[in-house]
Amino acid sequence: MEQTCSLPREPAAAPAGQEQRAAGLMELLHREIATSGGWIGFDRYMQLALYQPGLGYYAASPGVLGAWGGASDFITAPELSPLFAATLARQLGGLGASLGLQRVVEFGAGSAALACGLLRELAEAGAWLPEEYAIVEVSAAMRERQQAAVAALPAELARRVRWWESLPQRFDALVLGNEVLDAMPVRLLHHTQAGWVERGVGLDAGGALAWSERELPPGCELRPSLRQLPPGSVTEWHEAAEGFMRSLGAHLGRGVALLFDYGFPAREYDHPQRTGGTLRCHRAHRAHDDPLWEPGLSDITAHVDFSAMARAAREGGLDLLGYTSQARFLLNAGLLDLLAPRMAAGDAASLRLAAGVQKLLGEHEMGELFKVLAVGRGVDAPLAGFAQGDRSAALDDAPSPDAPPHEAAPWD
Repeated sequence: MEQTCSLPREPAAAPAGQEQRAAGLMELLHREIATSGGWIGFDRYMQLALYQPGLGYYAASPGVLGAWGGASDFITAPELSPLFAATLARQLGGLGASLGLQRVVEFGAGSAALACGLLRELAEAGAWLPEEYAIVEVSAAMRERQQAAVAALPAELARRVRWWESLPQRFDALVLGNEVLDAMPVRLLHHTQAGWVERGVGLDAGGALAWSERELPPGCELRPSLRQLPPGSVTEWHEAAEGFMRSLGAHLGRGVALLFDYGFPAREYDHPQRTGGTLRCHRAHRAHDDPLWEPGLSDITAHVDFSAMARAAREGGLDLLGYTSQARFLLNAGLLDLLAPRMAAGDAASLRLAAGVQKLLGEHEMGELFKVLAVGRGVDAPLAGFAQGDRSAALDDAPSPDAPPHEAAPWD
């Protein structure tokens, strides 16, 4: 997800119709806090703010994804350049054919730009085409947008797309998740002088949403790399995303899961200089850092702890197949081979295509901040996207040997 300039505290008014929805969500949050003893964990707050049916950000805003200049809030790689899907199709086509798979499963398909782009590219290549392209989508509003996009595909491709209400007990597939993990609810942790506590949401004396903290539950095990963070630090705990990775291991039979997202391995995630955490909000292609401000009208995300994701996948019985930057993955998978013939015309369309590729690959754009994690089961051959620059060894989440010791951690 692109992050641009900071959002002023008083932006333009919300689009017509959103004020009533925002008021309904605020009323729900007040009830939830009251019935929970005056406090809810941030993960519960984030779940309601993003996914509450009819009220949450994703549940009621099908236009949140889109191109620059529209009414959208952010743009993802599949909307940024058609070459993202075209390059990924090269990796998936080879894998699908070699493993004899007949299904692709995409979690959180957004605008369906990736699904539609992949099916078109795979059909054009003619080497492998899944019999089923299953989408798992929790937002009814986003599902409607996806269905409209799929309806514009040729009938032979559109018939392959289905929406799953739940996961089959076991399935073989190529699994995709583009910017899915970052939007899963997180718990917030605060390192006080007395130790780590959990930061949640309550109400101040005037009835406004406010930060509130409680002790961690007894026996709570936190990641070892947190020892690097000094008192005063705030960070995220991706408990829901870890659960998703374990669940994926429980359901995936034979296949590969490719997860694209922004984040770091644990030792970078918990670097002593990253004391404010990674929580960010997005609205109208701008970023702000106050998730309690006008809930339901901004996206809320946190960078991904890829060490935790890899560990949870292993706990679910999956193998780690690769981890690298988005730029390295796309280059390994042949993006430049696809770009070259499209640049021959030298027209305005070619220049726009080149600009999109620069954002996908640029070290100061998406190329380095975004990573690709591959896990799977029953896969022996190496994946082309990780042929060079595989960083799997960096996912070891032991504390950095030169990290300063900090006291008052609950595990000490």
